[in-house]
Amino acid sequence: MVARDADPQRVEKLARSRHVLETLGKRAVVLFADELDLPLLPKVGYQWMPQGETVKLVTPGQNQKHSLAGALEPKTGRMVHCVGIRKTNALFRALLDRLEGRYPPAKFAKVYVVVDNYGIHKAKAVERWLAAHPRFELLFLPTYCPKANPIERAFGDVHDKCTRNHQRKRIEELVWDVEQHLATNGPWKYKLSQLYYTPEVTAAVERITKEQQLQQAA
Repeated sequence: MVARDADPQRVEKLARSRHVLETLGKRAVVLFADELDLPLLPKVGYQWMPQGETVKLVTPGQNQKHSLAGALEPKTGRMVHCVGIRKTNALFRALLDRLEGRYPPAKFAKVYVVVDNYGIHKAKAVERWLAAHPRFELLFLPTYCPKANPIERAFGDVHDKCTRNHQRKRIEELVWDVEQHLATNGPWKYKLSQLYYTPEVTAAVERITKEQQLQQAA
């Protein structure tokens, strides 16, 4: 089954994120964030191998899992990340803390973080964090619309390089592989999906721009 992309605010949400990107000031940044499970049981998939040879996958026994949280800056392809034991709002707040350090107030007056509608992004603890850091603002993607988030492609690279058909027996080793991949590969300069450039979204972007210009002139 595939979740339906039927958010009634779909066009408005896409237009809002595109408008912010296209009108971004010199002291502002937009990042696309998300979380990814890192299970010890290998993710099975296609893999190249010499003809006549077969790759045997390790079955490490009881599954364990850590979670990766990342934020991708599409302009530079730079990714900021952190790893936690569970995918909770604490992990997301740890990512925000890391962004606070990587994008200091002296250089960045505004930090936009684009996220999906997963509950941890809307938790009360996250709201309190945002209230204490007013230069940060969350922008929400349409529901069930992963193609609108370019970090999904970078996470696909994590699966390709680290978790698919891996041979690790300990979760710490797998996490180390992911950390090394993120430290040595990249940048991940992915363009926004064509979802952001449909006629409906473009018309909404133009409307938002006009409304903002009227507010500034008032």
